[in-house]
Amino acid sequence: MTAPPVPRVSTVIFDIGNVLIEWDPRHLYRQIFDTPEEIETFLSTICTPAWNLEQDRGRPFAEGVAELVERHPDFEAAIRAFDQRWDEMVPGLVPGTLALIERLEATGAPLYAITNFSAEKFDEARLRFPFFDRFRGTIVSGRERLVKPERAIFELLLARYELRAEACLFIDDSPANIAAARSLGMATHHFSNAERLEAALVELQLI
Repeated sequence: MTAPPVPRVSTVIFDIGNVLIEWDPRHLYRQIFDTPEEIETFLSTICTPAWNLEQDRGRPFAEGVAELVERHPDFEAAIRAFDQRWDEMVPGLVPGTLALIERLEATGAPLYAITNFSAEKFDEARLRFPFFDRFRGTIVSGRERLVKPERAIFELLLARYELRAEACLFIDDSPANIAAARSLGMATHHFSNAERLEAALVELQLI
């Protein structure tokens, strides 16, 4: 008996941070600390990726900031800046990817997004980057209290929007997130720049 054909990839799912918009706290902390060493120490011991991930998981920034200020009162101003001056961590678009979204839209490809993002900061960013509204659906970790690379957040995307994993291309800059999506049967692209992504989209006959 012949196996049923694998569906052609037709739906494209984007990560947002460092795929569509640039995000790096160093853009802000270069204005606060005097040396790169001070910045790296602060980001590895105080406002760490693990701490920030809890905001992405749904913890309010006010709560996360208060916790750190209590533990590190000498760094109160720098800690509060992570929240109050968050926009300065986002200098703008990742070069070239918005143009690829526009080309995908022109072909009628269904576009979705799944992002690790504080719900508060996502709402702020959405005002600044109205192209977010072009997605047919977006899973925001801070709203769902799930984060990539947890399998549940990918399963939520597929269930909510009635998508077949085998028909999806998932694009992300994180190897762990790519591995999680691949384990569910999605085609994947580990993002590094728009030129490589364009070549992958052409190869899959999406543009």
